[in-house]
Amino acid sequence: MTTSAAVDFSPGLNASPRVGPGAIIRAKSPLRISFSGGGTDFPHWYDHRPGAVLCSTINRYARVTLYPRNDQNVRIRSVDLGYLVDYQIDEQPSYNGILDLAKATIQRLGVAGGMDVDVRSDAPAGSGLGGSSAMVSAVLGAVLAHENRLLDNYELAELNWVIERQDLKIPGGKQDQYATTFGGFNVIEFTNDRVLVTPLRIKPEILDDLEAHLLLCYTGGVRVNLGLIDKQVRLYQEGRDETLRGMEALYSLVYDMKRALLTGRLNEFGEMLHAAYLSKKQMNPDVSTGSTADALYEEGLKNGAIGGKLMGAGGGGYLLLYCETHCQHKVRAALERMGGQFTDFAFDEPGLRSWRTHCP
Repeated sequence: MTTSAAVDFSPGLNASPRVGPGAIIRAKSPLRISFSGGGTDFPHWYDHRPGAVLCSTINRYARVTLYPRNDQNVRIRSVDLGYLVDYQIDEQPSYNGILDLAKATIQRLGVAGGMDVDVRSDAPAGSGLGGSSAMVSAVLGAVLAHENRLLDNYELAELNWVIERQDLKIPGGKQDQYATTFGGFNVIEFTNDRVLVTPLRIKPEILDDLEAHLLLCYTGGVRVNLGLIDKQVRLYQEGRDETLRGMEALYSLVYDMKRALLTGRLNEFGEMLHAAYLSKKQMNPDVSTGSTADALYEEGLKNGAIGGKLMGAGGGGYLLLYCETHCQHKVRAALERMGGQFTDFAFDEPGLRSWRTHCP
């Protein structure tokens, strides 16, 4: 039976029958920011018409360290949240909201031996930065490296999707699994029979300039289960005209924003972010209406921001703002007075990485 508890990381508690230190595996997988297209990566949409997203990974990660054991025990520990689950490998772990992503990944892979797995993330669950998929990706990378099993990026991303959406039945789209696995700045396209990841060859000076124009603001609360995704699907299935038009606009903006980036028309890109913000609310008015994020965004526009994007499905998390550098201090000050918290970040190209540690 799976047990869970707060973790005491004292040396005495953590002593375990581990394999030698040369066998330790580490992995990390990046979080992502998404600019447009979210919602068209859901099967209710791409099963009938093409979907696409424009996104990039950033230098924030889910991280995993795997210590092989000489027994059949699995212990998963959250370094940042202080949880521990402990069970035998032949047991079916219980999914109770405590480290379920790691448990389900290990279960899906059908590992042969015991292991200690330490996990941590640079963003809280529900932040809208694709942290759940990044965590599954990092656990996949560590366990597969330990077992010397090779999968290509498409296989890894699809397996990630199966674990989240089918095994754990977490509602959501398909972009996060591909974004974190592949890494970089991509257009990811979805149809009912395939996913295609196309890296964008953006000039380094344009990418640096875009990075300088972007602010990432934590709204002060993570997304909770508000039924936003279920409502989004229901509105589409009911044929709500505003929902359909919002999703069509988000899909078209992916390619408009791509062209603006490739040609260095960054202020136009910022204006398109604003159009995407409005289109997302058109798709589902509950994503931010009346929320802290909406109030922060409106205050950002008043103080010089050109456009912005609420990360994830809505209801909380991070807000991305495009703003000329000369007025960023005003935007920061105004949003901080309202409780916003700014996080520095940079674009990050590599996706999932795993390696054997060289520590003695």
